Amino acid sequence: MEVNINNNAKRVNIWLTKVESGNPELQATLKQLYKIYKAQKYLVVVYESGTENLEDLTRELLLYNRIRLQELDKAT
Repeated sequence: MEVNINNNAKRVNIWLTKVESGNPELQATLKQLYKIYKAQKYLVVVYESGTENLEDLTRELLLYNRIRLQELDKAT
């Protein structure tokens, strides 16, 4: 688990691996962190590692965006 605290933005970013995401003990720890930072009016954001291939999904997203931009250019 990696915790990044941005005091200026009042935001806490928590990064979890696939293994950590399914750990019940870690989930209990997260609940405590939510309480602590909620009392300080921070936004707590948890990022969980996915199960899909990031490279493939990123390639598909970039290709979609390229096609969509071409469509928008033709429309104007």
